[in-house]
Amino acid sequence: MISVTHFRSDDVAFEQRAGAALAVLAARPGFVRGSVGRSTDDEHEWVLVSEWTNVGSYRRALGNYEVKLHATPLLGEALDIPSSFESLLEVAAGGDTTLHPSDKA
Repeated sequence: MISVTHFRSDDVAFEQRAGAALAVLAARPGFVRGSVGRSTDDEHEWVLVSEWTNVGSYRRALGNYEVKLHATPLLGEALDIPSSFESLLEVAAGGDTTLHPSDKA
């Protein structure tokens, strides 16, 4: 499961705050990897990307006290657009392809 959360911020501390939120998420079971990125076209556009083993682990992480305390305030600033996606197709370097069934069933 992939979460791509979009933000628009001119806060000079945004990268640091997003990094702290990502660190708290990273401590939760099921977290695979994550990153914070800024648009190359608009310095006020940001994303916080995280990958999880499944949607359940992501939802449980959001319910954790530490996440509510340290990440939820930042996540509350996110743009109101879809942010959670299930991974259906992966292509690795070299072209190896993996298909995943939908978890929605």
